[in-house]
Amino acid sequence: EVQLVESGGGLVQPGGSLRLSCAASEFTFSAYAMSWVRQAPGKGLEWVSTISNGATSTSYADSVKGRFTISRDYAKNTLSLQMNSLKPEDTAVYYCARNTLTWGGTYDYWGQGTQVTVSS
Repeated sequence: EVQLVESGGGLVQPGGSLRLSCAASEFTFSAYAMSWVRQAPGKGLEWVSTISNGATSTSYADSVKGRFTISRDYAKNTLSLQMNSLKPEDTAVYYCARNTLTWGGTYDYWGQGTQVTVSS
């Protein structure tokens, strides 16, 4: 069945960088838009970024625009999130998620989540 396995989380200082990866398997990766969603401590889920199935379009939350870059590698079936100029408010559990084929703001499969902590 569909599987999404994340890696790359950790502890970084403000201003630092981190690259998250999500290995996708058991589905046609190129057919689906993919997203990153995060959840800060004590808060609800916050959409971060989405990349279209063909990678022809990307979108970002205002809070990360200009600092984060979403990408996908079809040969490796991998979704990535390059995070630069990290801020303490970026601290959250980050999830990769597969967008449904209907509406772009819904998801049907999720990764396990990886913790990103930005602190001095």
